[in-house]
Amino acid sequence: MSQPDFDDPDLPLADLFAAWPDMAGVFMDRRMLCPGCLIAPFHAITDACLEYDLDEDAFRAELLARTRR
Repeated sequence: MSQPDFDDPDLPLADLFAAWPDMAGVFMDRRMLCPGCLIAPFHAITDACLEYDLDEDAFRAELLARTRR
């Protein structure tokens, strides 16, 4: 199976966590309940940012930085 496209605005969070498990730490650091949430297969990063009132561009940059450590 090929790796999903991180820049896909419709990428479900469940697929994001499956492909890049370290990214779940960014959510947990912010006390976001997305990792393990029953809605994760249906929500994307955009949805999570709207729910938690986050700047999406800054949050995406933080996610990418986590994978490059």
